[in-house]
Formats: sequence, C-alpha cells, structure tokens
Amino acid sequence: MRQAGETNSKTGNSLKMVFRNHPENEKIVRTTAAVFASVLDPTLEEISDFKTAVSEAVTNAIIHAYPKTGGDIETYFKREDKKITVTITDYGIGIKDVEKSMQPLYTTLHTQERSGMGFTFMEAFADEVKVKSEPGKGTTVKLIKIIGKEEECGQDL
Repeated sequence: MRQAGETNSKTGNSLKMVFRNHPENEKIVRTTAAVFASVLDPTLEEISDFKTAVSEAVTNAIIHAYPKTGGDIETYFKREDKKITVTITDYGIGIKDVEKSMQPLYTTLHTQERSGMGFTFMEAFADEVKVKSEPGKGTTVKLIKIIGKEEECGQDL
C-alpha cells in the first residue's frame, strides 16, 4: 500500500523543460507530451486532445509572451495515476485581462494570421484549464487531462 504523497512508479512521474520561445520548440513539447502520456495507454483521441491542448498553450507563450525580445518558457509535466497536469510558464509581458483573452476569437495580434481560439481549444481538449497572469511579469497556464475517463464513465456500451 502506498503512503500519502507517494506515487506509483509506473503512473507517477514528472518532467521539467525550459526552452526559448522559438516556434520549432512547440513541436518538441507536443511530442514530449505524447510520450509522457503514453505510459497510461491512452486512446488515440485522448493523446490527440492532450497534444492539441499543450500545443495551443505553448504556441500562445511562444507568440505572445515576448513580442519584441526572446525569452524562456518553462513546461512542467506531472503524472499521478491517470491524471496529467501540465503547467506552461513564461516571464514575458503577461495578460492584462485574462477573462477577455479567453473569449473565442479574441486576439491581440491583428496584423498576423491568428484566430484567437487558443484558449478555446485548450478548454475543449483538456479536462481543466487555469490561467494566472500578471502584466509585466508573465503567465502560467495549467492544463489537466484525465486518461481513461470514458472507461470510468461507462462509455463502453
């Protein structure tokens, strides 16, 4: 029997990545997310949803956090049983109005081809999304995905 605070060695793990805000790094993080979740034997839909949510969060940080300079982005993956938590943190310009920025089609980059759907996709593909931001200090996005949730809900009819 596990003691409080211990995790199963197969399903409990964590990983931290720090990378520059270069667009190519989104692919690396997206692939890492898939591999990190693969231990839990997710369905193709679950892995696709998880990768999409992580990809959107990382892309937002890459594009918006450091508009005039480069900067670091931290991604922390944590797996406990069937729950995967990912936090993506930047130390860039921050978000003035988080609630407004999470509305579909809202974007601050009107000169680029951006749809303003990043947070909407995160909410659609993750089980939980939390955003904390402070202008001038950065933003943290926390995503939670439960693997095997359909099995527990009796979806196998």
